[in-house]
Amino acid sequence: MKISKVNAVYISPTGNVKKVTSAIAERAAKVLDVPLGSDDFTLPETRGSVRNYGPDELVIFGTPVYAGRVPNKFLPFVQELFKADGALAVPVVCFGNRNFDNALIELRNQLELNGFHTIAGAGVVTEHVFSDQLAPGRPDGGDMEQLKKFAEEIAAKTSSIDANNIPAPITVRGDDPVGPYYTPLGIDGKPAVFLKAKPKTKEDICTGCGTCVKTCPMGSISAEDPSQVTGICIKCHACIKKCPTGAKYFDDPAFLSHVEMLRSNYSRRSESELFL
Repeated sequence: MKISKVNAVYISPTGNVKKVTSAIAERAAKVLDVPLGSDDFTLPETRGSVRNYGPDELVIFGTPVYAGRVPNKFLPFVQELFKADGALAVPVVCFGNRNFDNALIELRNQLELNGFHTIAGAGVVTEHVFSDQLAPGRPDGGDMEQLKKFAEEIAAKTSSIDANNIPAPITVRGDDPVGPYYTPLGIDGKPAVFLKAKPKTKEDICTGCGTCVKTCPMGSISAEDPSQVTGICIKCHACIKKCPTGAKYFDDPAFLSHVEMLRSNYSRRSESELFL
């Protein structure tokens, strides 16, 4: 197939997914010698219209992994905002060193339902937003080289596809039908329930700059009083990672126990999984 444009499409609260998705898309566009588009739908104000992609476009589509799935609060955006008339797509999910479980196959299936043809897929290791001790500094130089080569192989694959004989959806790891969400565990091995946990604010060092308000993908932090989380919190850690004074933090015991369990059991180096 002749590709006329490559698009990097992603939701990326802390920047990990953006880095990975953009790296793949940029290299593929360069190899194919076509324009590169970018569509970041992380913030509420970016989700006002439906996007449509034609059969001559390649879309690298990235989301984070939460509890082994596409985040349940983000999935409706994928379902409703992104449609295709036979565009080629590469689902990419980024996970924090434990496992991507069923997230990749879930994203693949949804893109197929939306009219895309998936021709490759990736579960990519990135530093965990809960702790910089889990996959620290990932993706590192080796990871980025791997993604570069992956992008080159994707570009080559597009050239070999016959528009009148589109291959079956890319085979990826995961349960189909998609299995349940991973149950977070505490350091004691029992389920850790922290759905209602919200970040706290060290008011003695908070300057009221509003960075957290502007970067919350759920629009849940009060502009009038940034110490107040008035809506749902998905634990994405955007407010914590981007606060210039380090004023945001979690103190929920169940959440902290889960983080300690992850550190104790998943500090080994995980590797990305690429499917072509």
